[in-house]
Amino acid sequence: MEPSHPFDEKAMLGLELLFHHYWILRDDNPEAYRLIREREKVLRRYINEKFGMRLIVHQHFIKLEKVPVDPEAWMGIREFQEPMDYAIFCCALSFLEGKAVDEQFLLSELCQEIQSVYPGPFPLDWTVYTHRKSLIRAVKQLMAFHLIRTVDGEIERFDRDENEEVLYEATVYSRYFMRSYPEDFSSYRNWQELLADDWKLNTEDERRKRVYRKLFFSPGIQRKERDDPDFMYIRQFRNRLTEDIESHSDYRLHVYKNTAFLSIENPKQYHHVFPDQKASTDLLLQLSHFLHEHSEAYVPNEKGEILMTEGELEQVIDRLRALYEEGWAKTFREKSTPMIRAELCAVMKEWMMAEEDAGSFIRIKSLLGVMTGKYPDDFRKEETL
Repeated sequence: MEPSHPFDEKAMLGLELLFHHYWILRDDNPEAYRLIREREKVLRRYINEKFGMRLIVHQHFIKLEKVPVDPEAWMGIREFQEPMDYAIFCCALSFLEGKAVDEQFLLSELCQEIQSVYPGPFPLDWTVYTHRKSLIRAVKQLMAFHLIRTVDGEIERFDRDENEEVLYEATVYSRYFMRSYPEDFSSYRNWQELLADDWKLNTEDERRKRVYRKLFFSPGIQRKERDDPDFMYIRQFRNRLTEDIESHSDYRLHVYKNTAFLSIENPKQYHHVFPDQKASTDLLLQLSHFLHEHSEAYVPNEKGEILMTEGELEQVIDRLRALYEEGWAKTFREKSTPMIRAELCAVMKEWMMAEEDAGSFIRIKSLLGVMTGKYPDDFRKEETL
């Protein structure tokens, strides 16, 4: 009989690696692969019980199929900039399905196949610079996921010349990148049906699995209504959730009136945490502090949201500029107020701290107010020797 391991530090590290990597490749990271294999039983049991997700252990890789409760814009491939990038990427995956392991092919073959199956309203034209840039981004992601490897040439040269050739080789991983579905993929009419199929396999303890997925794969959970069932579950079982999460991970659960989220004291390099090192973080912490300091003027609604127009938010930014501009990064000092507002809104949406409604209204959510920051009172003083 195989030894039964407890959910120890090795299992916690294995869970962390599965959560933060698309997959663990045996050849690329043998130590992580071996660690997860050693703790496979306890990991599989915990993942199935709490998240209802599928753990795939293959001789060449290990992969946790992370299916969100609700898809968000920030969940995509961060390096992609346009819908065309995703379309070209998927067309390339289709091309690779017909390739044997280690079979070589030219960039021109890939380009021709992508053009022939591309589903966009307008055909691809590699003489168009933006189309070539989109292809380059897609090919770089194929390499980043180890689906292809370069034998000879450089994809960057395609930027300047659509006739540039590169020789590639298909890897063993290319046929395992896409998820398998119980039905023919073409039979699904929209993404809602794809998610519904996943929950058909998780009818037992569905609420718990929804909550765990939201907590671990989202910046935070916002109470959507007075009787939000997911948020009520968190409040009702707060102590049990806290004990379980802290005994199986390095995360800590925080629950407020209208929001809940996980934090980590010592983030690793691959963690994407708030606040980060970007200059926009400073401004968001200052914005949060300003709203707290002027709570009589910015009263949240029942769900903890502050509703503002674009103009009202720009007025706040102007006041922050008057207070702190000398400490801002040069890029923000030189930007106009509308440009700063647009960038801050984009960052807040990525962190689920705000939503933009029709009619130029911005809903600032309570998650923004969890942390605040400001410069010290003497930040303008010059250092003296």
